[in-house]
Amino acid sequence: MENIELKWLLSFKGVYEAGSFKLAAEQLQQPTSNISRHVALLEQALNVRLFERTTRKMAVSTAGEHLYHGLSPLLIAMADTLQEVQRQGDSIAGHLKIIAPDLPFLADATAQFCALHPRIHLSYDTQLNPAEGILEGFDIVFKFARGALEDSGWVAKEILRLPSCVVAAPKLLQHYNKPRSLKALARVPCITSLSVLQGMPWRFKNGECINVTSAYKVNSGQLAKAAALNALGFAILPLTACREELQSGELLEIELPFQPEDLVLYAYYSGKKYQLAKVTEFLDFIKQSIKEQC
Repeated sequence: MENIELKWLLSFKGVYEAGSFKLAAEQLQQPTSNISRHVALLEQALNVRLFERTTRKMAVSTAGEHLYHGLSPLLIAMADTLQEVQRQGDSIAGHLKIIAPDLPFLADATAQFCALHPRIHLSYDTQLNPAEGILEGFDIVFKFARGALEDSGWVAKEILRLPSCVVAAPKLLQHYNKPRSLKALARVPCITSLSVLQGMPWRFKNGECINVTSAYKVNSGQLAKAAALNALGFAILPLTACREELQSGELLEIELPFQPEDLVLYAYYSGKKYQLAKVTEFLDFIKQSIKEQC
C-alpha cells in the first residue's frame, strides 16, 4: 500500500467510469499523458493488467472490475469523511474536554458558552493541580502559575492576571516583627501551597525566589486566607481576594523590596497548526466574559 499513490487510484477510477483515457483526462482536468502514466504505474505496482488496450477499443480486465467495485465505496467514504472533518473544523461542535480549578466565574462562563452552542458536548473535570501525564486527551487545561512557566509541549494562553501582596493579621505582628526584607520573611511562619505553584518557593518580581518556613500547606486560596486571618502565618493573596480585609484592618499588607509575582490563570492547549474552532471560540468567550466582569 505504501507504494501506491492516491492519484493513481483516482485516475483509474476516472478511466473506468468514463470508458476512455481521453474523457477521463478531460473530466479530471489533467493531460491524457498523466492519466495514462498513473494507470500504468498502478498496474506495475499491482503486477496486473487493469485495462486491455487495442488500437480500436479499451476493455476493463477482470482484475480491473474487481478493483473498481472494491475501491469505489472506499473513495466515496474517504471523501465524505474529509468533508465532515472540514465542516467540524469550522464549526463550534463536538466533544469539548476540559480540566480546570473549581472557579465560579469559569463555571458561569462555561455554562453560558454551552447554552449558546448546543452542539457542544462537555466533559469538565475540576482539579486545581492536574499532573502532566493527565493533560493528554483533553482539549484545554486551566492551571495557575506565578513567574516563568516550565517548558511544555502545550501552548499557554493567559486568561486572568491577579496582582498579589503579602499579608498578615495584626495579631500575628504582635509575636513577630514585620519583615522588611525577603531574607527576614523566610524566617517567619508562612502559609504555602501544598503542591500547586511548585509548592514551597515564594516567587517575587525581578526573579527573586525564597523558601519560606511553613507548617500550614494548603491547595486553596480560601484556606490560605482563613489561616492568615487566624494569625497562622504570613500569606501571599491576590489583591481581589483580600481587598475588604485590608480596608477593614483585619489584614495588613507587608511592604517588601519586591512585589510578589502575579497569580496568573493559563489555558493550556495543543500547539497544532490548525486549531479546532470549538477551542479558539471557547477561550475567546472566556476572555471576553472576564473582561466584562472587570
